[in-house]
Order: sequence, then C-alpha cells, then structure tokens
Amino acid sequence: MKKGTKAIKKQGIVIKSTGKWYIVKTQDDKTFRCRIAGKFRLEGKKLTNPVAVGDQVSFIIEDDEEQFGTITVIDNRTNYLVRQSPRKKLFLHLIAANIDQAVFITSLVQPKFKQGFVDRCLLMTEPFNIPSIIVFNKSDIYDTQDMAWFEYLKNMYQEMGYTVLLTSTVEHKGIDELTSLLIDKKSVFCGQSGVGKSSLLNTIQPGLSLETSEISDSSGKGQHTTTFAEMFAFNDSKGEIIDTPGIKTLSFNHLEIEDVAHNFRDFFVYSKQCKYSDCMHRNEPECAVKEALEKEELDANRYFSYLAILDEIEEQNYWQRQ
Repeated sequence: MKKGTKAIKKQGIVIKSTGKWYIVKTQDDKTFRCRIAGKFRLEGKKLTNPVAVGDQVSFIIEDDEEQFGTITVIDNRTNYLVRQSPRKKLFLHLIAANIDQAVFITSLVQPKFKQGFVDRCLLMTEPFNIPSIIVFNKSDIYDTQDMAWFEYLKNMYQEMGYTVLLTSTVEHKGIDELTSLLIDKKSVFCGQSGVGKSSLLNTIQPGLSLETSEISDSSGKGQHTTTFAEMFAFNDSKGEIIDTPGIKTLSFNHLEIEDVAHNFRDFFVYSKQCKYSDCMHRNEPECAVKEALEKEELDANRYFSYLAILDEIEEQNYWQRQ
C-alpha cells in the first residue's frame, strides 16, 4: 500500500486462481489481482491453495490504479470440493467453493474409461450432498458394445440419484439438455485429461474459446489444456461455470475409512442391515453389502473402487494423515 493512503476494504468473489495470485471480482464488476495475507487452513489441515475459485473474500486495496490487493478474510464456505494434492502428499488442494452442482465429464473411449475415477469424483461431493451430473462425452465414437455399457452405467448411477447424460459436440447430442441444467446454477466442471471438457464448454458457451488438444498417440492419455481454475458467466442467465484443470489422479488423505463407507450411497442402503454397526464390508461376518454383491444387487466394479480407496487410505502413514 502506498504510504499516506488509507486502507480501502472491499468484498468480492474469486473468479480465477493462478497459484500464488487470485483474481477477485467485486459487485461493481471491477477485478483485482490479489495475494493472500497470512496462512489459511481448512479444518486445521494444510492447503496448497488456501483460496478457491468461488470463495467470497474480503480484501484491502493496495493500489487502486493497478487494481492490486491483499485478501485478508475468507468467508465461511457453504461447501467445497477438495482432494489430496498430487504433488505435496501431506497437503490438500481446493478445487472450488460455494457451488450449486458438480458436472463430472468422462468418456468410455479416448481415453479409456475408469469407473473408479467417477466413483472418486462422487466421493468429493457426497459429504456436502452436492448434486452431481455425470456426463459421458464423445458418444459419436461409441460402438454398439460401448452404448450397451453406457446404458448399464446410466441405469446404475441414476438409481443412486445421480443425473447421467450422453453428449457429443460433433453430433450436438445432449448439449441442450446439459445447457438447461446449468441455468441459474454455479456449476463446477471436472474431468480426466482428454475427455473433451474444454470442447464441451466451448459448445455450451459460444465465444468462450478454451484451448483444446487431442489425445496423445503414444500414451492414449489426454493433454492438459486448462491450467488454472476459472469462473465464467453462463450465457445470459444468472449462472456461472467453473472450469478446472484436467485431473489424472484423485486421492483423499483427509478421509478415514469410515468416511468412505458412509459416502458410498448405494452401499449405505444395505449397511444398515449389517450385523456390526462399524462394518467396513470387507471380511466381517453377516455383512449385508457383501450379500447384496453376491445377489448382484450392487455393482462389483463399484465395490472394487471402494476397496481400492480404503486400501489407499490405510496405506498412508498415520502420522502423515494427521
């Protein structure tokens, strides 16, 4: 702050996170490039990015002409998406805050579909009961077998209460349906690298012009095109879209195994009938979840996702996680 000037306090919403800097938009549509003052934590845990896109913050204007400021207060969040940092294993990484719904983009082909990734995405939204939309993109390159698999997955996730869509930017399939779900909502878009998230957003929001890339021929994996999380106004509605970088790995060092069991909603229906109230549905006797699996009332791949997450959490050193 310039010497002799009085501190001017402002409030706004974070619309872009670029690592050390945050772009904050005020109610009068001015934007300020801000840094943070001090250390912020999430429920006592360390964060690689203490401020997330969607956060309501208070800041002090350091230079009005240069539109530069310092964030001093982060308002209480109604909800947030968080994951284990892929680079700093002891830290958490905030994806977005104060959202109305999450849109998870995947594809059955190019790159190869990973059901475990979808299940991990849903594990981020369940603790806050954030409505989730699962979008299977690139349907124009699905063959008959792929479509049969999609119908199975659609029915399974819809029975759990999730919204499932089939989209294609090439054939403009499902675009209108997805667009209608975004009106007047603050929606965060997440997905694996290469599933066509940027192309889908460019189609939904003409003029957005997000950078896109092709699948790597050598690895079959997508290339990152979105570098930082950023929020955009959605068409002429009161809604917003938060675009996030492509996710390659999704882990949870802040959860205990009990948290996972409670947030697999299809398991929770049966777990009330387990013999033991603290049943983790692995080797315990008279487990209603295991019985439902044997009767094929629950999806085996969902169960494998569940077991993989439990094993991963337990393998992390106790002191690291604390």
